[in-house]
Amino acid sequence: MRVAYLGPEGTFTHQAVRTWAASRVPVPGDVEAVPLTAVTAVHDAVADGAADLGVVAIESSVEGYVVPSVDMLLGSADVVAVDEVVLDVSFDAFVRPGHGTLTEITAHPHGLAQCRRFAAAHGLADVPASSNAAACRDVAPHQVALGPRLCGELYGLDTLARRVEDFPGARTRFLVLDRRSRARARLAATTAGSWRTLVAVTPVVTGPGVLARVTRTFAERGVNMSSLVTRPLKAREGQYVFVVTLDAAPWDDPVRDLFADLLAAGDALKVLGAYPAAPGEGGLDGVLADHAPTGSVRAHDGAGSVAEGLLW
Repeated sequence: MRVAYLGPEGTFTHQAVRTWAASRVPVPGDVEAVPLTAVTAVHDAVADGAADLGVVAIESSVEGYVVPSVDMLLGSADVVAVDEVVLDVSFDAFVRPGHGTLTEITAHPHGLAQCRRFAAAHGLADVPASSNAAACRDVAPHQVALGPRLCGELYGLDTLARRVEDFPGARTRFLVLDRRSRARARLAATTAGSWRTLVAVTPVVTGPGVLARVTRTFAERGVNMSSLVTRPLKAREGQYVFVVTLDAAPWDDPVRDLFADLLAAGDALKVLGAYPAAPGEGGLDGVLADHAPTGSVRAHDGAGSVAEGLLW
């Protein structure tokens, strides 16, 4: 089985392929991990049959959704997500043996964003790379590269520091991609206690209250919406697609009824993926106050704090 991923060897996506194979494939050694140069190349390899499956990052708990992966699914007629892998993500800082004066730090933009304090403390200027593994492979003598611990072994680097991320405990979700024509048979053969569905909702008629109408439909059918992001329609300025993650399978009766309601209202729908929910990914725990953005206000705060926070 050939599984395409964003390379080179040593990326977090490479690690996700290994993790998926160990848990889902009877003989993990039967999986050939195929490194490619871009998310679009992973999609194309699955679409044209050059790879049996693909793996792409979809969301970082620190940086949010990976936009190229979302847009790739939105624009694809042939590829859909059929499984999910969730990894704990930690960055080590690597240098070339015998390096010179260190002035720059290089990684994928999401990696740079997750290690800003380390870069600032060492006075290092950001240099984005196509992936963390590529940054480690190509690191110059004046640079520090960020990546998984595996990269030090793969590319013969010295470890300058371990676990340099700003937020310990960060996680990244990855999706396993298959051709849409095979997805229903694969999902029907999958046993899972709980499911998640990624669906694109495109309102045909827009205006005041359109988002409220869509979200109210979820509430009326008792379907939990665990996340919602918007992406612009490429062909029309000012019109957007709602990309919703819901905590159920698309064939569950409440979800079928929900989709029927949205279709009846004139919305266009597209399921981008359906997959077993990873352990610990069962939704919110209802206790978020300690994690709200800095400067957020609540009902019991003083009038002055509320006025400042809400610009009243």
